[in-house]
Amino acid sequence: MDLRLPRPRWLRSRRPRRTAAAVAAAVVLAGAGTWTAVASDDPAPAVDRADRTVATGAGVRIDTSYFTAGPDGRRPAVLLGHGFGGSKDDVRQQAEDLAREGYAVLTWSARSFGKSTGKIGLNDPDGEVADVSRLIDWLAEQPEVALDGDGDPRLGMAGASYGGAIALLTAGHDDRVDALAPAITYFDLAEALFPNGVFKRLWAGIFVNSGGGCEKFEPALCRMYERVAESGTPDAEAIALLEERSPSAVADRIDVPTLLMQGQSDSLFPLGHADAAAKAIRANGAPVDVDWIAGGHDGGEPEADRVRARTRAWFDRYLKDDEGADTGPAFRVTRTGGVDSTDGRAVLSGASADRYPGLTGGGKDVPLTGREQSFANPAGASPPAVSALPGLGGAGGLSQLSSLGVGVSLDFPGQHARFESAPVTRDLRITGSPTATVHVKSTGGDAVLFGKVYDVGPDGRRQVLPSQLVTPLRIEDAGAGKDVTVTFPAVDHEVRQGHRLRLVLASTDLGYASPAAPATYTVSLKGDLTVPTAPEVATAAAPLPSWVWWLPAAGAAAALALVLTGRRRTTATPPDPALAGVPLQITGLSKRYARSADRYAVRDLSFRVEKGQVLGLLGPNGAGKTTTLRMLMGLIKPDDGEIRVFGHAVRPGAPVLSRVGAFVEGAGFLPHLSGRENLELYWRATGRPPQDSRMEEALEIAGLGDALARAVRTYSQGMRQRLAIAQAMLGLPDLLILDEPTNGLDPPQIREMREVMIRYAAGGRTVIVSSHLLSEVEQSCTHLVVMDRGQLVQAGPVHEIVGSGDTLLVGTASPADEPLAGKVAALPGVVSAVPTDDGLLVRLDADGTAPRLVADLVRLDVPVVSVGPHRRLEDAFLTMIGGPA
Repeated sequence: MDLRLPRPRWLRSRRPRRTAAAVAAAVVLAGAGTWTAVASDDPAPAVDRADRTVATGAGVRIDTSYFTAGPDGRRPAVLLGHGFGGSKDDVRQQAEDLAREGYAVLTWSARSFGKSTGKIGLNDPDGEVADVSRLIDWLAEQPEVALDGDGDPRLGMAGASYGGAIALLTAGHDDRVDALAPAITYFDLAEALFPNGVFKRLWAGIFVNSGGGCEKFEPALCRMYERVAESGTPDAEAIALLEERSPSAVADRIDVPTLLMQGQSDSLFPLGHADAAAKAIRANGAPVDVDWIAGGHDGGEPEADRVRARTRAWFDRYLKDDEGADTGPAFRVTRTGGVDSTDGRAVLSGASADRYPGLTGGGKDVPLTGREQSFANPAGASPPAVSALPGLGGAGGLSQLSSLGVGVSLDFPGQHARFESAPVTRDLRITGSPTATVHVKSTGGDAVLFGKVYDVGPDGRRQVLPSQLVTPLRIEDAGAGKDVTVTFPAVDHEVRQGHRLRLVLASTDLGYASPAAPATYTVSLKGDLTVPTAPEVATAAAPLPSWVWWLPAAGAAAALALVLTGRRRTTATPPDPALAGVPLQITGLSKRYARSADRYAVRDLSFRVEKGQVLGLLGPNGAGKTTTLRMLMGLIKPDDGEIRVFGHAVRPGAPVLSRVGAFVEGAGFLPHLSGRENLELYWRATGRPPQDSRMEEALEIAGLGDALARAVRTYSQGMRQRLAIAQAMLGLPDLLILDEPTNGLDPPQIREMREVMIRYAAGGRTVIVSSHLLSEVEQSCTHLVVMDRGQLVQAGPVHEIVGSGDTLLVGTASPADEPLAGKVAALPGVVSAVPTDDGLLVRLDADGTAPRLVADLVRLDVPVVSVGPHRRLEDAFLTMIGGPA
């Protein structure tokens, strides 16, 4: 029987595997190993573990553990590496989980860690990398491991920090690696410890200390560290020594599917390392996804469960060739939105895009003001400014505090220059690396500066340094002055309306080595601050605490109890028999903003929804969509007007709300329970009979399949979203309300969600969906209600709104600009004119006609090539609201 697996398509053209002669000496097993059964809380198969010591030559012995579970048969293998200063025991839990999921998993302690011997080489190609190649040889000989060829196991590698780097390096040196999932690791170790030619003093010292002292390292590394630590300046030899031990040295040979998970709370290996790795590996033709997690070497939330789940899905796709595996979006970033009052932890949500935007996408220029400024580099570079406290993140997590709006940075007077923007007029999301060009002069020849971009509160005093990150910069021969473009650290940070951006260039920083000789630096601006906004990245709603979804049900039960005991405080509005078959009718609905008599969130809104419709509720941000939905669900009371569901007036606790299912702002699930168990628990909390849940029908519509038996903590964002929709569909309510159901989903998941909505309405039920994805609304909805500034703009069937005869697409021979659009909008019979890629979208009033419009355009010398009705919902939407959403 042929035990080899067919190689995936993207691997068939790869180079032939290196021969054994090209690596270190052959593996020698030092003992037969001890097999033990590892207990598990789950009913999953027990995990067999074998501990062995492997001799890899030159007296080096590597301590390993081998994990398998389940039935006999060949399976892919995974090598799991550990972080610097740790051992194989640190990844034992992940190894056991992967073994239960059908992988043969090998963990090991790197040289000088755990029970392994040898000197630390910082992933030396002739040391640690050669050790791993020997471990791959051993895996290829195991009867449980699937093969791609003789001596070539189907193999993935994962690990964090030091373990992530060895995964990347091994893939560049050994062609038998088939998939990678490194986390919070480096691409160029020289750039990590000597960024822009500046010595990262504290982190380098922590490295040496956590390795057991300088004598534990290879002699060349020890000498290099002592030399740089004494001088405070990295030399060419030191840079070359670290570069050859970096994935960047073999970047052109890493050509396997790679999931890069990098930490936002990380002054050791910031997000730029993942960016460089992604560009290099993608250039080799391999699939690459990028995930910015909340944690990192400076603390914060490590998102361990989510990282492990995504790693496993990645290996399912690229090692098991499971094309149905949900590997997640091409780019995801975790965002922090305040603190959960129940446990004090940061509330996290995900934002994603169907492509990686890089660090410069959607650049926006922010003007800065400030005169030329001179400041001192003090003798001995003391006292130093403070940004991060390297190595103390686990105890404090300063970067997490900064994400919650707590400033902890310190710049000393007379030791920095600063430039400031005007208050931003609307919320500004920075996603990537800001840049600015400055002119620098130094009285001491070279200058070392530390660049920071602060978020400054409205009072001008409270400032926050996003993720506590700075950019060190060495400017050589700056005596005559030089223009320097500063690329600041990549962050994901929201600057709220009314806040300012403050650019600071300081002469010292606690984490770095600055020149000891005193000098004066003079800095002036040479342009605006450019901040990347990555507009294609969409934020998903944050998961809510579990009580959020059972509290409404408990409230409804309490309200019902009050009804039964006759303790009602108001008289219910009687139902309208004429509307008994109408799912929803809204009449004259208004809601004012709190403490305002004349500012409206919703004003005089009226529309009607019929059975079997999928109604899209559209409008720009602030249009009043969410306020309308909250009134519809009885969560807030309108100031004026009426909402009737099947003829019954909606009020908090109204019995008719049992016929309404809703998905608004996500759902909270208990992560240790399966999807089915979460749904059953939710239904029991409603107090309704089990037989009324119609669970199997709802699950069939939602299409969750076998995933229902898995713990929710293993779910992707898409699966959680579909589970939340299934929860809303329990009992098959006659009216289903979905607020942004596709947030955070990739295109295939969005298509599946569209099919779910269409299937649900096909049975004569009604769906109302609020969404900003106009192309999806156009494909899934039968009717539309368009709102702007709290008021109804237009309502009706999709085909009528899209094909409305009062809106024409005027094709022009050359692109139309805003001045031309303004001239056309001023023509008689024209309501508005909006430039498009193809020309102009022109909306006519009751007196306007196409022939008259054409005549006027010719008179204005507009190069008209075609005139006809437009056919895109996006065009109609922009025309109706008079500008972009």
